[in-house]
Amino acid sequence: MWFFYVTGFLLIVSFFADKEKTKKALLIAYKRFIFISPSFLIMLIFVSMILYLFPQEKIISYLDSGYHLVNVALAALVGSVTVMPGFVAFPLAGILKASGISYMIIAAFTTTLMMVGTVTFPVEATYFGKKVALLRNIVSFIIAIIVSIVIGIYFGEITL
Repeated sequence: MWFFYVTGFLLIVSFFADKEKTKKALLIAYKRFIFISPSFLIMLIFVSMILYLFPQEKIISYLDSGYHLVNVALAALVGSVTVMPGFVAFPLAGILKASGISYMIIAAFTTTLMMVGTVTFPVEATYFGKKVALLRNIVSFIIAIIVSIVIGIYFGEITL
């Protein structure tokens, strides 16, 4: 939250230093905000729907059944389509661990949750282009799977 105060302070300093440049920068920021608003609104709607469809209890029940590697894949897929901030995701990871979910599954879930942006894809595609956004998401998913496997090896949940 402190960064809002710092940003506000720096905006005031900028305004006193050069009023015209500050006004021009604020106008550019406003235009970009208007440009991104439709995509951002769609993303917020999808986030709300996904958080409704995947509450904490459902996530635990899905990740605690079946074959271990299937659960890793399921965790990666659920993490890819679920959007939540880190300050919610990491306490959820603690709850998952307390519920008996393995580190490997938690790693797949939280890593894809933070790195893969299925729901945020429209916003990314607007700024980076569809090809780059898709490539970034695919590479992030692959890295997330590799990270979960390495964590599984480290904690002895899978053996080579």
